Amino acid sequence: MFQSSRKPKSGIGSALAIAELVYHSVVRNVRKQHNNAFIAIAMNMLQTVMFVLAFYVMFSILGMRGSAVRGDFLIYLMSGIFLYLTHVKALGAVAGSEGPASPMMQHAPMNTIIAIASAAVGSLYIQVLSLFVILFIYHVAVTPITIDQPFAAFGMMLTAWFTGCALGLVMLAIKPWFPSFVTIFSTVYQRANMIASGKMFLANSLPGYMLAMFDWNPLFHSIDQARGFAFINYNPRYTSWEYPLWVGLVLLMIGLMGEFYTRRHASISWNARR
Repeated sequence: MFQSSRKPKSGIGSALAIAELVYHSVVRNVRKQHNNAFIAIAMNMLQTVMFVLAFYVMFSILGMRGSAVRGDFLIYLMSGIFLYLTHVKALGAVAGSEGPASPMMQHAPMNTIIAIASAAVGSLYIQVLSLFVILFIYHVAVTPITIDQPFAAFGMMLTAWFTGCALGLVMLAIKPWFPSFVTIFSTVYQRANMIASGKMFLANSLPGYMLAMFDWNPLFHSIDQARGFAFINYNPRYTSWEYPLWVGLVLLMIGLMGEFYTRRHASISWNARR
């Protein structure tokens, strides 16, 4: 009764208030992994480096380096691994964000859309920062790198992030209804994409019967298109950048409708019967 009445905000004021909430939620999500934000980012960079080294050793031992595109072999590996990690991290972050029954939703300015947006932006922030730091260290300490169309290649990374966020939103909407299914599906999907994403081979080198096994996957298209933009002597013929964009938009609409329906029916007592 002693508080002054809240004045209605303009459109710009509301946008700034939402941006501030998203910013603070992003900081909270980034610091979830560790109290020190620098260590949280360093841990993500270390995971990426370990992925690259593991695949480099595997390609060298199995003699698969000849199947890669002509150019810097580590850029070939990183173009697949960065997009794969960005996709699965975005999926996991959005699917694991605060739901409608979370205690955080009891705070007045907070809502599920802000929680979803902060999880998605926080995941992208860590991956992009790791990408630039690792490429800078590789460029300075090992060998100078040249990317044919860097902005277009980065756009493919954004499409991988976008499709991961859209699929994660669908999983978030289903999660209160079928939590066990969402957990199993997310794990199986991430493991299957170790191969189905196509980060270990080129779409142009696959026979037709094998190409049909992978071209359903939007991440497969994003990675192959990213390599076409990164290397001047690789022209992808069987993939397109429009496909992951349209798939992401369809999944986003389905996820938003499902999240809206779930938010209206969610209850804290749901977990009591499990």
